Amino acid sequence: MLSFSSTRSLPSSYTRAIMHHAVVSVPVAVAAAMLYARLVAAHLAPGIGRLLAFTPVLALLLVLPFAIPLYGARGTAAFFLVWLGEFKLLLLASGRGPLDPSVPTVAFVFSAALPVKLTQEPPSDDGVVAKRASLPIVSLAIKLAVMAVAIFYLLREKNEMNGYMACTFYAVVMYCFLDFLLPCVAAVAGALGMELEPQFDRPYLSSSLQDFWGRRWNLMASAVLRPAVYHPVKARLGAPAGVFGTFLVSGLMHEVIAYYISFRAPTGQVTAFFALHGFCVCAERWCARRCRRGPPRAVATVLVVGFVAVTAFSLFFPAIFGDGVDDIFLAEFGALGSSFVFCGQRLLGHDH
Repeated sequence: MLSFSSTRSLPSSYTRAIMHHAVVSVPVAVAAAMLYARLVAAHLAPGIGRLLAFTPVLALLLVLPFAIPLYGARGTAAFFLVWLGEFKLLLLASGRGPLDPSVPTVAFVFSAALPVKLTQEPPSDDGVVAKRASLPIVSLAIKLAVMAVAIFYLLREKNEMNGYMACTFYAVVMYCFLDFLLPCVAAVAGALGMELEPQFDRPYLSSSLQDFWGRRWNLMASAVLRPAVYHPVKARLGAPAGVFGTFLVSGLMHEVIAYYISFRAPTGQVTAFFALHGFCVCAERWCARRCRRGPPRAVATVLVVGFVAVTAFSLFFPAIFGDGVDDIFLAEFGALGSSFVFCGQRLLGHDH
């Protein structure tokens, strides 16, 4: 049975002081670094020279998440900068997407620093993109409410809860958080005149593991892994090796993110989770080529979501949230919720 427990507590005044400083200093440093990268890419041809010129930025992105004291925020920053940001710059150094120094400055910095991708949709006759995504208020409100209920229930009942049930709630919180955050980022981009591709497409409706990982879940990660790992490995060793290599690299990068969150040595569980899914995707593709008909879509969806859940509960979540890290996450979310309540009371004039 999975177990999540700890006696650790979340620092208060010292943590808030550092966090207030990081809220300003980290975005400013990232923006300056990406502006430098754009300037270099505009003046140096792809190759070793451009890569060497990117070295200071690559080093800075590795360090910046350590300036953030909160576990959840540090993990999010590490995902944005250490994984996606580093991969995007390495691809740019070799002259491949998704970054391009020819795009406007704000759009370049925005797409380089955040897990977003500019759409390739051509403009209309008047030079303006015909359709711009609006903020899905109702959907975001539902996800925020579900996340709040899940966190509230975990804060009250986690110690009495079965480990797998706790993992279910953590999975709900993680998905709602990401699918709340990224549409908000897209709305800000829309206000700045940019159009972004969506990052999630109802992963709970996936009809296969390939559908889940390639077309529905965290599409920005797929967008950088495909040109950085899959295509080069496929060209040399074939498609199955490309698929497995992509999942293996994803697992290793998740281990890196887990280290930024907890400062614990990697256990290999997260890598094992992604290696298992890489092997299963290869097996699924092999079967699909030889079987004329698969199970009905409803059955396939249940099997896929169930397999992802069971393997995540056994391998992924214990490595991310185990050893008391979940207590700190919950404390952080609880403090954040209390801050929103306090601000709401002040705005409504209820000081007591």
